[in-house]
Amino acid sequence: MGFIDNIKYKFNTGSIIEKLIYINVGIFAVTLLLTIAQGLFRGQPTFIVEWFALDDNLSELFTKPWSLISYGFLHSGFIHLLFNMIGLYFIGNLFIQYFTQKQALQFYLLGTLFGGFFYLFSQNYFPLFEGSSSRLVGASAGVSAIFIGLATYMPNYQINVRLLGYIKLWHLAAVWLAFDLVGLIGPNAGGSFSHLGGSLFGFLFVNQASNKKIDIFGSIFSIFKRKEKPLQTVYKAKTKSKNTTTTPTNNNQKKIDEILDKISKSGYDTLTKAEKEFLFKQGKS
Repeated sequence: MGFIDNIKYKFNTGSIIEKLIYINVGIFAVTLLLTIAQGLFRGQPTFIVEWFALDDNLSELFTKPWSLISYGFLHSGFIHLLFNMIGLYFIGNLFIQYFTQKQALQFYLLGTLFGGFFYLFSQNYFPLFEGSSSRLVGASAGVSAIFIGLATYMPNYQINVRLLGYIKLWHLAAVWLAFDLVGLIGPNAGGSFSHLGGSLFGFLFVNQASNKKIDIFGSIFSIFKRKEKPLQTVYKAKTKSKNTTTTPTNNNQKKIDEILDKISKSGYDTLTKAEKEFLFKQGKS
Protein backbone atom coordinates (compact mmCIF):
# COMPACT_ATOMS: atom_id res chain seq x y z
CA MET A 1 0.00 0.00 0.00
CA GLY A 2 1.46 3.34 -1.09
CA PHE A 3 1.69 6.48 1.01
CA ILE A 4 -1.34 8.11 -0.62
CA ASP A 5 -3.41 4.93 -0.36
CA ASN A 6 -2.43 4.62 3.30
CA ILE A 7 -3.57 8.17 4.00
CA LYS A 8 -6.87 7.52 2.20
CA TYR A 9 -7.42 4.34 4.22
CA LYS A 10 -6.73 6.05 7.54
CA PHE A 11 -9.00 8.94 6.59
CA ASN A 12 -11.87 6.67 5.54
CA THR A 13 -11.62 4.47 8.64
CA GLY A 14 -10.81 7.20 11.16
CA SER A 15 -13.17 8.91 13.59
CA ILE A 16 -14.64 12.34 12.85
CA ILE A 17 -11.93 13.88 15.05
CA GLU A 18 -9.21 12.20 12.99
CA LYS A 19 -10.93 13.32 9.79
CA LEU A 20 -11.00 16.93 11.00
CA ILE A 21 -7.30 16.73 11.83
CA TYR A 22 -6.48 15.30 8.40
CA ILE A 23 -8.49 18.04 6.70
CA ASN A 24 -6.81 20.81 8.71
CA VAL A 25 -3.33 19.43 8.08
CA GLY A 26 -4.07 18.89 4.37
CA ILE A 27 -5.36 22.43 3.89
CA PHE A 28 -2.35 23.81 5.76
CA ALA A 29 0.05 21.86 3.52
CA VAL A 30 -1.65 23.11 0.34
CA THR A 31 -1.72 26.70 1.66
CA LEU A 32 1.96 26.50 2.63
CA LEU A 33 2.98 25.32 -0.84
CA LEU A 34 0.94 28.05 -2.50
CA THR A 35 2.38 30.65 -0.11
CA ILE A 36 5.92 29.61 -1.00
CA ALA A 37 5.10 29.87 -4.68
CA GLN A 38 3.28 33.16 -4.19
CA GLY A 39 6.25 34.49 -2.24
CA LEU A 40 8.16 34.66 -5.50
CA PHE A 41 5.64 37.33 -6.53
CA ARG A 42 6.24 39.91 -3.78
CA GLY A 43 4.62 37.89 -1.03
CA GLN A 44 1.01 38.48 -1.94
CA PRO A 45 -1.52 36.43 0.13
CA THR A 46 -2.70 33.25 -1.57
CA PHE A 47 -6.22 33.03 -2.93
CA ILE A 48 -7.00 30.54 -0.14
CA VAL A 49 -6.35 33.17 2.51
CA GLU A 50 -8.07 35.86 0.46
CA TRP A 51 -11.24 33.83 -0.05
CA PHE A 52 -11.53 31.62 3.02
CA ALA A 53 -10.13 33.61 5.98
CA LEU A 54 -12.64 35.75 7.89
CA ASP A 55 -12.10 39.45 7.19
CA ASP A 56 -12.94 42.01 9.88
CA ASN A 57 -14.71 44.16 7.28
CA LEU A 58 -18.44 43.40 7.38
CA SER A 59 -18.85 44.27 3.71
CA GLU A 60 -16.50 41.40 2.85
CA LEU A 61 -18.84 39.00 4.64
CA PHE A 62 -21.57 39.57 2.06
CA THR A 63 -19.26 38.47 -0.75
CA LYS A 64 -17.70 35.59 1.25
CA PRO A 65 -20.38 34.31 3.69
CA TRP A 66 -18.71 30.89 3.81
CA SER A 67 -15.70 32.47 5.53
CA LEU A 68 -17.65 32.34 8.82
CA ILE A 69 -16.94 28.60 8.75
CA SER A 70 -13.98 28.16 6.42
CA TYR A 71 -11.62 30.26 8.58
CA GLY A 72 -11.74 27.42 11.12
CA PHE A 73 -9.74 25.20 8.76
CA LEU A 74 -6.90 27.67 8.12
CA HIS A 75 -3.85 28.38 10.29
CA SER A 76 -1.26 31.12 10.36
CA GLY A 77 1.73 28.86 10.94
CA PHE A 78 2.94 25.41 11.94
CA ILE A 79 2.95 26.10 15.70
CA HIS A 80 -0.59 27.48 15.47
CA LEU A 81 -1.69 24.32 13.66
CA LEU A 82 0.22 22.00 16.01
CA PHE A 83 -1.31 23.30 19.23
CA ASN A 84 -4.83 23.34 17.80
CA MET A 85 -4.56 19.78 16.47
CA ILE A 86 -3.09 18.46 19.73
CA GLY A 87 -6.00 20.03 21.62
CA LEU A 88 -8.53 18.71 19.11
CA TYR A 89 -7.07 15.20 19.29
CA PHE A 90 -7.16 14.79 23.06
CA ILE A 91 -10.32 16.80 23.79
CA GLY A 92 -12.17 15.50 20.74
CA ASN A 93 -11.47 11.83 21.48
CA LEU A 94 -12.71 12.27 25.04
CA PHE A 95 -15.79 14.07 23.70
CA ILE A 96 -16.83 11.21 21.39
CA GLN A 97 -16.76 8.78 24.32
CA TYR A 98 -19.86 10.52 25.66
CA PHE A 99 -21.35 12.14 22.54
CA THR A 100 -21.80 10.91 18.99
CA GLN A 101 -19.37 11.69 16.19
CA LYS A 102 -22.11 13.68 14.44
CA GLN A 103 -22.42 15.86 17.53
CA ALA A 104 -18.64 16.37 17.60
CA LEU A 105 -18.78 17.72 14.04
CA GLN A 106 -21.75 19.94 14.92
CA PHE A 107 -19.95 21.39 17.94
CA TYR A 108 -16.84 22.07 15.87
CA LEU A 109 -18.70 23.82 13.05
CA LEU A 110 -21.21 25.74 15.19
CA GLY A 111 -18.47 26.73 17.64
CA THR A 112 -16.51 28.08 14.68
CA LEU A 113 -19.59 29.98 13.51
CA PHE A 114 -20.21 31.56 16.91
CA GLY A 115 -16.52 32.41 17.20
CA GLY A 116 -16.71 34.18 13.85
CA PHE A 117 -19.67 36.27 14.97
CA PHE A 118 -17.88 37.26 18.18
CA TYR A 119 -14.80 38.24 16.20
CA LEU A 120 -16.79 40.42 13.81
CA PHE A 121 -18.66 42.05 16.69
CA SER A 122 -15.46 42.87 18.55
CA GLN A 123 -13.67 44.29 15.50
CA ASN A 124 -16.56 46.56 14.55
CA TYR A 125 -17.78 47.66 17.99
CA PHE A 126 -14.85 48.25 20.35
CA PRO A 127 -12.70 51.39 19.88
CA LEU A 128 -9.60 49.26 20.56
CA PHE A 129 -9.72 47.98 17.00
CA GLU A 130 -10.40 51.27 15.21
CA GLY A 131 -7.99 51.95 12.39
CA SER A 132 -6.68 48.38 12.31
CA SER A 133 -7.29 45.59 9.84
CA SER A 134 -7.06 41.84 10.41
CA ARG A 135 -8.16 38.41 9.27
CA LEU A 136 -9.21 35.51 11.48
CA VAL A 137 -7.93 31.95 10.99
CA GLY A 138 -7.68 28.91 13.22
CA ALA A 139 -9.61 25.99 14.70
CA SER A 140 -9.50 27.32 18.26
CA ALA A 141 -13.15 28.43 18.40
CA GLY A 142 -14.33 24.96 17.33
CA VAL A 143 -11.99 23.26 19.80
CA SER A 144 -13.18 25.62 22.54
CA ALA A 145 -16.80 24.69 21.85
CA ILE A 146 -15.99 20.99 22.18
CA PHE A 147 -13.94 21.45 25.36
CA ILE A 148 -16.29 23.79 27.23
CA GLY A 149 -19.29 21.71 26.13
CA LEU A 150 -17.62 18.61 27.55
CA ALA A 151 -16.64 20.40 30.77
CA THR A 152 -20.23 21.61 31.16
CA TYR A 153 -21.57 18.10 30.62
CA MET A 154 -19.31 16.39 33.19
CA PRO A 155 -17.42 19.05 35.18
CA ASN A 156 -16.14 16.65 37.83
CA TYR A 157 -14.52 14.23 35.39
CA GLN A 158 -10.83 13.99 36.26
CA ILE A 159 -7.88 13.93 33.86
CA ASN A 160 -4.43 12.76 34.90
CA VAL A 161 -2.07 15.60 33.99
CA ARG A 162 1.62 14.74 34.16
CA LEU A 163 3.42 16.40 37.08
CA LEU A 164 0.12 17.79 38.40
CA GLY A 165 -1.91 14.65 39.04
CA TYR A 166 -5.67 14.37 38.62
CA ILE A 167 -7.45 17.62 37.76
CA LYS A 168 -11.18 18.13 37.26
CA LEU A 169 -12.38 19.27 33.84
CA TRP A 170 -14.00 22.41 35.21
CA HIS A 171 -10.67 23.49 36.71
CA LEU A 172 -8.98 23.14 33.31
CA ALA A 173 -11.91 24.95 31.68
CA ALA A 174 -11.54 27.83 34.14
CA VAL A 175 -7.85 28.21 33.25
CA TRP A 176 -8.71 27.94 29.53
CA LEU A 177 -11.25 30.76 29.81
CA ALA A 178 -8.95 32.88 32.00
CA PHE A 179 -6.28 32.92 29.28
CA ASP A 180 -8.85 34.04 26.73
CA LEU A 181 -10.19 36.78 29.00
CA VAL A 182 -6.69 38.14 29.61
CA GLY A 183 -6.05 37.94 25.86
CA LEU A 184 -8.91 40.33 25.09
CA ILE A 185 -6.48 43.23 25.40
CA GLY A 186 -3.47 41.41 23.96
CA PRO A 187 -2.00 41.21 20.46
CA ASN A 188 -4.42 38.40 19.51
CA ALA A 189 -7.51 40.04 20.98
CA GLY A 190 -9.65 39.18 17.96
CA GLY A 191 -8.68 35.53 18.30
CA SER A 192 -9.54 35.57 22.01
CA PHE A 193 -12.99 36.93 21.22
CA SER A 194 -13.55 34.10 18.77
CA HIS A 195 -12.43 31.52 21.36
CA LEU A 196 -14.93 32.93 23.84
CA GLY A 197 -17.65 32.77 21.20
CA GLY A 198 -16.99 29.07 20.68
CA SER A 199 -16.84 28.49 24.43
CA LEU A 200 -20.15 30.27 24.96
CA PHE A 201 -21.81 28.08 22.35
CA GLY A 202 -20.49 24.91 23.98
CA PHE A 203 -21.68 25.97 27.42
CA LEU A 204 -25.12 27.24 26.41
CA PHE A 205 -25.91 24.32 24.16
CA VAL A 206 -25.03 21.57 26.64
CA ASN A 207 -26.60 23.49 29.51
CA GLN A 208 -29.91 23.83 27.64
CA ALA A 209 -29.89 20.51 25.80
CA SER A 210 -28.72 18.20 28.60
CA ASN A 211 -32.05 16.36 28.50
CA LYS A 212 -32.99 17.00 24.89
CA LYS A 213 -31.89 15.81 21.49
CA ILE A 214 -28.73 17.33 20.03
CA ASP A 215 -29.35 17.79 16.31
CA ILE A 216 -28.36 21.24 15.18
CA PHE A 217 -28.52 21.36 11.41
CA GLY A 218 -32.27 20.78 11.12
CA SER A 219 -32.88 24.39 12.07
CA ILE A 220 -30.64 26.85 13.87
CA PHE A 221 -33.71 28.26 15.63
CA SER A 222 -35.23 24.93 16.65
CA ILE A 223 -32.25 22.87 17.73
CA PHE A 224 -33.67 21.73 21.06
CA LYS A 225 -36.04 18.87 20.30
CA ARG A 226 -37.17 16.20 22.73
CA LYS A 227 -35.81 12.72 22.27
CA GLU A 228 -36.64 9.34 23.73
CA LYS A 229 -33.20 8.80 25.23
CA PRO A 230 -32.16 12.00 27.01
CA LEU A 231 -28.55 12.81 27.71
CA GLN A 232 -27.53 11.73 31.15
CA THR A 233 -24.61 12.72 33.33
CA VAL A 234 -22.18 9.83 33.21
CA TYR A 235 -19.04 11.10 34.91
CA LYS A 236 -17.61 9.22 37.87
CA ALA A 237 -19.06 10.83 40.96
CA LYS A 238 -17.10 10.76 44.19
CA THR A 239 -18.90 9.17 47.10
CA LYS A 240 -18.15 9.08 50.79
CA SER A 241 -18.39 6.09 53.08
CA LYS A 242 -18.53 6.27 56.84
CA ASN A 243 -16.64 3.00 57.48
CA THR A 244 -14.34 0.55 55.75
CA THR A 245 -16.84 -2.30 55.61
CA THR A 246 -18.85 -3.16 52.53
CA THR A 247 -21.76 -0.71 52.27
CA PRO A 248 -24.42 0.14 49.66
CA THR A 249 -22.23 3.13 48.72
CA ASN A 250 -19.31 0.85 47.94
CA ASN A 251 -21.60 -1.36 45.90
CA ASN A 252 -22.86 1.69 44.01
CA GLN A 253 -19.31 2.76 43.18
CA LYS A 254 -18.50 -0.73 41.91
CA LYS A 255 -21.59 -0.69 39.72
CA ILE A 256 -20.65 2.78 38.38
CA ASP A 257 -17.17 1.50 37.47
CA GLU A 258 -18.67 -1.47 35.64
CA ILE A 259 -21.07 0.72 33.66
CA LEU A 260 -18.34 3.24 32.74
CA ASP A 261 -16.17 0.38 31.56
CA LYS A 262 -19.06 -0.81 29.40
CA ILE A 263 -19.44 2.70 27.93
CA SER A 264 -15.72 2.91 27.08
CA LYS A 265 -15.89 -0.41 25.23
CA SER A 266 -19.29 -0.32 23.54
CA GLY A 267 -20.66 3.22 23.84
CA TYR A 268 -23.40 4.87 25.84
CA ASP A 269 -26.23 3.62 23.63
CA THR A 270 -25.52 -0.01 24.62
CA LEU A 271 -26.59 0.64 28.20
CA THR A 272 -29.92 -0.71 29.38
CA LYS A 273 -32.63 1.63 30.59
CA ALA A 274 -31.98 0.58 34.18
CA GLU A 275 -28.25 1.32 33.85
CA LYS A 276 -28.92 4.78 32.41
CA GLU A 277 -31.37 5.60 35.19
CA PHE A 278 -28.85 4.39 37.78
CA LEU A 279 -26.09 6.65 36.33
CA PHE A 280 -28.45 9.60 36.22
CA LYS A 281 -29.41 9.16 39.90
CA GLN A 282 -25.77 8.76 40.95
CA GLY A 283 -24.71 11.83 38.96
CA LYS A 284 -27.34 13.93 40.74
CA SER A 285 -26.35 12.66 44.21
